[in-house]
Amino acid sequence: MAEPTTDNPTRSGPGRLLIAVYAVFALAACARSGSQIATHFDRAPLAYLLSAFAAAVYVVATACLAAGTRTSRRIAVASCVVELLGVLAVGTSSLVVPSAFPDATVWSAFGMGYGFIPVALPVLGLLWIRRTAR
Repeated sequence: MAEPTTDNPTRSGPGRLLIAVYAVFALAACARSGSQIATHFDRAPLAYLLSAFAAAVYVVATACLAAGTRTSRRIAVASCVVELLGVLAVGTSSLVVPSAFPDATVWSAFGMGYGFIPVALPVLGLLWIRRTAR
């Protein structure tokens, strides 16, 4: 595997760890939401669909951070912003109206079930993209 070059700074240094964490969250959220939707969707459809949406956002962010092109960086910024807004909206809603979330999503309680990584990840992603901007 070739070493990263300066033409893709998002994939170098700490960016590798960021991409790895996004990839783990993408895989985990896809598996969790897929299993929940397939086995007991009727129990908490909103929560499971939000988890699937979070999984899609993580997949897009992972791919775009890894690609590091001008277009993919823009999409990664949009993904991180959508992710942050989603974590804040779902996190707040899950605390204010817990009955709407009988089962937790990845973003419930600001990602408390995942060590608050879901609320930190988009912030770190946006900071990293900004730091590595050309």
